[in-house]
Amino acid sequence: MPDLTQIINTWGYAAIALIVLLGNLGLPVPEETVLTVSGYLAWQGQLRFPAVVTVSIVSAVTGDNLAYWLGRRYGQRLLARVTAATPARIERMQRLVRRYGALAVFMARFVAGLRFMAGPLAGSAGLGPMRFFVANLLGAIVYVPTMVGMGYAIGYGLGDRIDQLRRAAGRAEGIVLLALALAAVIAWIVVARRARSRE
Repeated sequence: MPDLTQIINTWGYAAIALIVLLGNLGLPVPEETVLTVSGYLAWQGQLRFPAVVTVSIVSAVTGDNLAYWLGRRYGQRLLARVTAATPARIERMQRLVRRYGALAVFMARFVAGLRFMAGPLAGSAGLGPMRFFVANLLGAIVYVPTMVGMGYAIGYGLGDRIDQLRRAAGRAEGIVLLALALAAVIAWIVVARRARSRE
C-alpha cells in the first residue's frame, strides 16, 4: 500500500476527498486510515482540522448518495455484483433496512463492512431519498470527526514518539541500503577475481 501520509502531503484535501468518496462508493480503499492519518497531519499543523472534517463529511455523504441512487436504479443486480452475498442474504439485509429504515443507515456508518453497502441497500429497499439523506448526513457528522479526532489524539499523545520512531526507521533503512550496496560491491570484486584467475 502506498504511504498515505505522502499522498495526503502531496495532494492535500483533494486526496482525502477522493479516497473518502471512493470508499463510500464501495471501492476497497483505506477510508478509516485516511481519516486517522489526516487527523494526525492536522495535529502536526500540515492540515486544518475543520477543513479535514468538512471535506471528509461532504465526500462521505456524496459517495453514499451516489451509491444510493445506483442501488435505486439497478437494485438486486448491483448488489449481486458489489457483494459476495447470495440473493437470500441480500433480501434479508433489505428487510432489515425496510424494518429499521433511517436508523439502519445511520448505524451502518459505524460498521466497516456495511458502510459502503448502506447506500445501495437503502436505494434498492425503497427507503425514501430524504430519509436516507438525513440519516446518512447525521451518520457522517458523528463518524467523521470521531475518526479524524482519533488521529489528532494519537498525535497529541504519541506524536513525539512516532516522529522519533520514523527518524530511527529512516536511519536503519539507510544503514541497510549501505550494507546491501557494500555486499554488492564485494560480490562483484570476488566474481571479477575468480574470472581473472580462471583466465
